[in-house]
Amino acid sequence: MFIDHITDWLDGPRSLLTVAATPIIVVADLPGRSVRGLDETFSSRDDMRRRIAELEREQLLLKVRTEKMAALTAENNRLRDLLGSAAKLQDNVLVAELIGVNPDPEEQEVMIDKGSVDNVFVGQPVLDANGLMGQVVEVSRYSSRVLLISDVRHSVPVQVLRSSLRRIAQGMGLERQLELLHVNSTADIRVGDQLLSSGLGNRFPRGYPVGTVEKVEFEPGRPFAEVRATPTAQLDRTRHVLLVFSESRHSARSDAATTED
Repeated sequence: MFIDHITDWLDGPRSLLTVAATPIIVVADLPGRSVRGLDETFSSRDDMRRRIAELEREQLLLKVRTEKMAALTAENNRLRDLLGSAAKLQDNVLVAELIGVNPDPEEQEVMIDKGSVDNVFVGQPVLDANGLMGQVVEVSRYSSRVLLISDVRHSVPVQVLRSSLRRIAQGMGLERQLELLHVNSTADIRVGDQLLSSGLGNRFPRGYPVGTVEKVEFEPGRPFAEVRATPTAQLDRTRHVLLVFSESRHSARSDAATTED
């Protein structure tokens, strides 16, 4: 150290030694530097994988929320249509919600959340926002069973809107269609005709949409034509329905409510 203070003749050899030792130092540091580099690389990959996993979870959550929002929006639109249809009807109605479907494919039935406490009665017409769905066939205290118009046990008097032709529309079961009975070859009916409830039989009010004719086929030798129609109501998609009360039933309902009060 003393020599360094009084002379600089060691600066040259020191510089040479430094230059010579630099490669050795670099080589000696390579394993540590490689390990640190690998650690940083794996750490960055792990962080990236975690981030990707988090983003995928967030994307899935947002997708679920979006689908739920779309479902709620669609349901609100259906309810708006249903209430709009209720406002157009001259009869008194009660909104009900489907709570079950008969699992037997041979029986076209659903359950609703209104019963005798709501003055629901056997034979009461049931509609959705588009048309006639069926009628109540069984009533318990807080729920009721509805037979859909597509069931083979169900029939409804209908009238062709265009020609005023009156016939009976019967369900066809699994095919979820309607068949018009006893249509002769001279009947004024064609594909695209709208079918409305005729009001005959005093079971279904007059003028409710029932279906649209989609097939009219006359075969030689057969006494009647094969006429099929598609129900106007969305039988397999509707969630909320309208229960229709006639004036007499509405009066009885109001009297019952007054008596309970």
